[in-house]
Order: sequence, then structure tokens, then C-alpha cells
Amino acid sequence: MARIAVIGAGLGAMAAAARLAVAGHHVVVRESTQTYGGAVGRFERDGFVFDTGPGLLTLPAVYRDLFVKTGKEPLEKCVDLVQVDPAARHVFADGTDLRLPNASRAGVVAALNAALGPGAGDRWGDFLVRAREAWDRTRRPLLEEPLWPDWTVLAEREPYPSVPHRRLLRTRRATTLAEVGAWELRDPRLTALLESHALAYGLDPRTVPASAAVLAYMEHAFGTWYVRGGLRELARAVYERCLARKVEFVFGTEVTGIVEKDGRAAGVELADGSVAEADFVVAGVAPEMLDRGARRSAVRSEGEVPAQRGATSRLTVLLALRGGRPEGAAHRTVVHAQDRDAELDLLFGSSPRTVARPTVTVLRPDDPALVPGPGHEAVTVTCAVPAREPDAIEGYAQRLITSAERAVPDLRERLLWHEVRTPADIARTTGAPTGAIPAPALAAAGGRWLHPSNSTATPGLFTVGGWSHPGGGLPHAGMSGALVAGLIVEGPGFRGSQ
Repeated sequence: MARIAVIGAGLGAMAAAARLAVAGHHVVVRESTQTYGGAVGRFERDGFVFDTGPGLLTLPAVYRDLFVKTGKEPLEKCVDLVQVDPAARHVFADGTDLRLPNASRAGVVAALNAALGPGAGDRWGDFLVRAREAWDRTRRPLLEEPLWPDWTVLAEREPYPSVPHRRLLRTRRATTLAEVGAWELRDPRLTALLESHALAYGLDPRTVPASAAVLAYMEHAFGTWYVRGGLRELARAVYERCLARKVEFVFGTEVTGIVEKDGRAAGVELADGSVAEADFVVAGVAPEMLDRGARRSAVRSEGEVPAQRGATSRLTVLLALRGGRPEGAAHRTVVHAQDRDAELDLLFGSSPRTVARPTVTVLRPDDPALVPGPGHEAVTVTCAVPAREPDAIEGYAQRLITSAERAVPDLRERLLWHEVRTPADIARTTGAPTGAIPAPALAAAGGRWLHPSNSTATPGLFTVGGWSHPGGGLPHAGMSGALVAGLIVEGPGFRGSQ
């Protein structure tokens, strides 16, 4: 039985802890805050309850696998997991209103043809076929296997089979997601639909590789899911599974260093100067924190994928409304920006311009557990923002509310109060200095969207969570936990789940 020190209590770290405990190891999780879950947080006031992190789940099979491998009770016995239908409502800049059914290619094609005109849905359906091919080519190396030692193979090859595009005297293929939209979808609303999947992860569609098409495919193929009581209930279930497997949690404890002995990780140093010895250390923290905590100047070997430092964060406005949720209201509505180029320049460039109506996601769960009574509604509005505290934060929040009125027309008349969660709040709960949010790993583009491997240059030290392979997002966090547990239990020859 090995002693394992886990730094942080995010979803990826807890997923690793539960699996390692089942394998017979003594696992202690140390978390600097007073609770578990990392970015999967909760805010409560006056009987209203809100998720402050992700509000929906894709690829629930990752957590089903975790619960199957760590105990007798499956995931569905521990949380009430339901499919969201429609998967999303989209309100475009020109006023087009679209509802997309959940996990139905024929239904999506029909809905797009009806709302956007004949042929639009067929082009989207053909795109999904190509996106599936990219998914099939990248699923194992980017989700289910440790990062390949020869990771440059993933960096050089574009897995998305783009359609040849004739332009002047040249024939080109799309290399970015924006080019996929412009050349293959050929409708600004379809392009906005495609690019919204990248924006949800803080990715610039103008520079992110065409392989980001897998983000749209994941939602289409595996559906969109909600956990009754909010996504925080998923974090609770994973935490309780850890406790049932005898994982020990120590909250309010800051880890300030990685202890090394004979060239390998041998424990962690705590803020009070004490040392907790361990045979392995699993770090579920942002790269800046790991750099500070390691005694060596570099945790990574030369030639490895460099650690990403995210450029974008998230602004969230929590809205307590009087009056019940209207029957038939969509759980999720994406309200698209009026000025796409201005929004992208603000997020990813140096433009000082503000965006009057940014792209926002409006979540309206049909969940009595989130409100003080039937005459109320809890609504969450989010948008991507630069990974720094936005100027005039209340004014920015009001712009989000203005955009959200296109999804909830009587929003301001019904508003009781609102709370704003900023990048600084994310920084406090996750440790990422600017509140940056990690994106999922993607192939191609020279490896710029890959994340460092879970193994490090320091033997016995592993990384888990959104800032390491396979990157950000709830499914990816769960997979990182499985990969780290496999590398520790089975050793460097571990090749992923079969």
C-alpha cells in the first residue's frame, strides 16, 4: 500500500483519489479552501441555489465508469441525471430562433432546414459526419490514453477531413474552425452555431484548429445532461464516493512545496512548515501553483508539451426572479453576439472596444430544488471574458442581462436581485491566478492546444485536472483522474482503458 498525497479537491483530483483508494492505497487530499469541487461550486441566497461553474454535462459515460469502478452503486443511484431536451435554443443576431433536439441527427437536420432554410440542416448533417471522423481519430489519444511520448504526431496531423475549397486559382482545405464555418457551412447562423462550441471553452474560432469540430460532435452524439439539484450534486457524489473508499480530506490546508528525496517526489510541504511524507504526489492545481510548489525550476522535461496559461475566463450573473418558469422554456439558450468580430477582438486581441451584446448562455433549469417556491425562477447567465477582472464589472454584468433579455423578455421586470461571479472569484476557488479556465486538448496546429502529460520530469509526481492532459471540461477532468490512477497503479506501461 502506497501513501499518496493529492493536492486539490477538484473533480479530476477526486476521481483519481477514489480510483487509487480502491486499488488499496492510502490517499490524503489536501485542499486550500474549505470545500471540495474546485470550479464546480454553488451559491445560495434567500432559498435560491445556483451553480457557479459548469451547469450541464456531456459524455456522462466518464462518470458512469468512475462509479462502476469504485463501488457497487452506479452513478444514477447517486445523482438524478436527466437529458435536456431541447439540447439548446439559439437566438441569432438576425432574430432567428432555433431549437435543437437532444442527440438526434435527423431531428437537428430537420430543425435547421425549417428555421434557416432548405439545405442548411443538410450541410450541418454532413459536417457532423466529418466531425465524427475527427472524433474517431482522436478519441483514444486525446481522452483515453496517456499523452503519447511522440506527441508531435498529434500536433502535426489535422484529423478533421475538411472539404476542398476552390479559391481563385488555389484549392484549399479548412485548417481552423472559422474556415470550416465559412467554407463548408456557408451561413453566418450556422457559423455562429459552430463557433459557440469553441467560445464556450474560451477558444478563438479564428485560430483554433478544425479538429475543434469534435466539441460540437460530442454534444450531438452523447447528448446534454443535467443533474437535479445542480452540477454541484455531481461533485458531492464523487466526494462521498471518495469518503466511502476511505479517502481522507484535509480542508483549509495550503501546500507550499513538493518534497523530493533521492530524485523523486517524497511528499508535500505545508504552509505551517510541516511535511507530509508520501510515495506519490498527485497535483490537481494550475501550472503557476505547481511551478511555485516544485523545488526544481522546471517540472517538465525538455521537449514536452508546455503548460498552457489560459487567456479567457468566465463572467457569471446569477438572477433571482419572481414568477415561475414558463412551461416549455428551454433549459439552455445561447444568445449570439450582434458583432462577432468585435467580440472576438475583445476576447483574444488587444481591442479596447466593448461589446454591447456579447454571446451569452442562459440556463433556466426546471428544478424545484433551486428555488424557494413555485413562484420563483433561478436563472444563470454566463459569457467568456478575458482572464482578468473586467473593467466596470457591474456595467459589464448589465450588458449580460441585456443580452439575456432576448431569451427571457420580461427578465428585468421579474428581477428580485442578482449576484456577479467574476474571474477573481474563479481564481480564489481554483488557484488559477487570473481566473483562467482551461480548454480541452485538441489535435493539430503544432500542439498549441495539447496539455502536458500527467507524468512529470520528477518521478512520483503526477498532474491531474484541467491544466494537464486531456485538458479542461468535466468529462476531461474525469478522464485525467482515470489516467493518473492507471499510471500509478500499473506503472509507465499503462496505455489507457480498453
